[in-house]
Amino acid sequence: METSLFDFLVVGGGTAGCVVASRLVERHSDLSVLLIEAGHDVTKHPHVSKPLEAALLHGSDIDCNYMTVPQTNLDGKPRYNCAVKALSGAVTINAGGWIRGDRLDYDDWARHASDDRWSYEGLLPYFRRSEHYYDPNADLEHHGFNGPMYTSSVSASGRQYPLREISLKAWKSLGLKQVWDANNGSTLGVTELVENRRDGLRQLTSVVYPLNGVQVITGALASRIILQALEGSTVAVGVELTDCRQFHVKHGGEVIIAAGAYHSPQLLMLSGIGSKDKLARHGISQHVDLPVGEDFHDHMMIFRYWKLRHPEKGLAMGHPAYADPAFERGNPADWLATMSVPHDGLKAAIAKDAGSGSIDDDHTLLKGPRSHLEMNILYSAFGAEQIGLEIPIDGKAIMTYCLATLPTSKGSINLKSRDPQDPPVIDPNYYATEADHFVMREGWRVMSRLMMETPEGQELVTEEIVPDGHKPLASDASDDKIDARIKTGGVSCNHPASSVSMGKVVDGSLKVLGVRGLRVVDASVIPVPLAAHYQVPVFALAEQAVDIILEDAGRK
Repeated sequence: METSLFDFLVVGGGTAGCVVASRLVERHSDLSVLLIEAGHDVTKHPHVSKPLEAALLHGSDIDCNYMTVPQTNLDGKPRYNCAVKALSGAVTINAGGWIRGDRLDYDDWARHASDDRWSYEGLLPYFRRSEHYYDPNADLEHHGFNGPMYTSSVSASGRQYPLREISLKAWKSLGLKQVWDANNGSTLGVTELVENRRDGLRQLTSVVYPLNGVQVITGALASRIILQALEGSTVAVGVELTDCRQFHVKHGGEVIIAAGAYHSPQLLMLSGIGSKDKLARHGISQHVDLPVGEDFHDHMMIFRYWKLRHPEKGLAMGHPAYADPAFERGNPADWLATMSVPHDGLKAAIAKDAGSGSIDDDHTLLKGPRSHLEMNILYSAFGAEQIGLEIPIDGKAIMTYCLATLPTSKGSINLKSRDPQDPPVIDPNYYATEADHFVMREGWRVMSRLMMETPEGQELVTEEIVPDGHKPLASDASDDKIDARIKTGGVSCNHPASSVSMGKVVDGSLKVLGVRGLRVVDASVIPVPLAAHYQVPVFALAEQAVDIILEDAGRK
């Protein structure tokens, strides 16, 4: 049995794990840091570097290819949930949206954690630290220009899509204002899409945050955190792998779990940290009683597909005339629209969920207004098979999506067995609340107005392509008919979080409650939904975690 001593053991070499390991050694080269990753180095993978080849990675050898339990509030079928097994984590496969989100969401996070370090202002230095923003004229207060992760807008990358102007006019016809910078904490409106691409290529966390000086083990799955009772406390002293190797921390060292929203709760429960009933089902002795795996959420989205009125003009991916090499530098889209929803309707839905006759106007989801919906027009037609459609990518169709950014439906992550190689049991519990119904229906109606009722939408497309047994639904369709479409088409946006919730499982310093020497640093600790694409807050979270860890160790 191999035994080694380190100052820090980082379990999980995804986004957060790579940032933490890299920064610790960068700041103090004498620190010994071991990074343990279940996947492998994918820097030479043939499909990783080019953004438009991301679809080839889903279901590949770097995708765990997880399925949820049947979603009873949708159509009763499981949903695909992507989880990456590769050094660098989700950035190897994600769509690359660099979308920070609304300051109000982060302030809500801080309230839940009772810790202002996680407010928008508290995280702002770390947003700046992580990014190399594409626009040198952007606001210095809100953006960083020397960070490792480069960003680019659609126009800055040289992409000049033929549907750019008509798409913008369509959004403006709905009354949306154009926002020149939606990555400054104020998101409402329509803005140009920003992605974390450099020269049109994907950036891997393990490359832009170099792991020089970090000892890295890949292809290594952790089976448990080694806990000991010392001086009346439960202390994390090491990590055991499935091949029985053990690695320990030095006196005063720490184990840092950064395995993501699925695997971090799984590892905690396998280690005896969780609710007694859940652990007892698998013969696991409880060390610490915490609500691990509860409060889980994920963003649900729905795609819709549309026949172009003039496909012969080469307007969409797949047509021979849609051939500008610059189009390969990012997603086939120009604009990102973020909207709130009608106050009174949402208030009534929240009251129904609460079983209460009245809800105050200062309810967190009503004050703001909040950013409840994200929508987009994409100049392609991929993923239609998820709702039973077969649409060739031949330039004759485009697609739209609607994403509910602040879901109130809460799910769970549980153990399938005590075997760490078994996947966790994932239940996002999509579409379980009346508030979520109201928001998604509103998003559906907005998209119908955009594509079917504005002059620009009518000029752009002729009709919606719908699954068998359904009809195109205009904005005045009934709730029941819209629900039927949403229940058929609702899918994961792959933004899982909150399964090791801050304020309930970890404290504001990311320490697991009731355990010394153990922290969790990844999206699982984010206690509330954010109107963001979660890579952005996770980079900032990990950057701040390094400061907190070093300050606690007396080594700023």
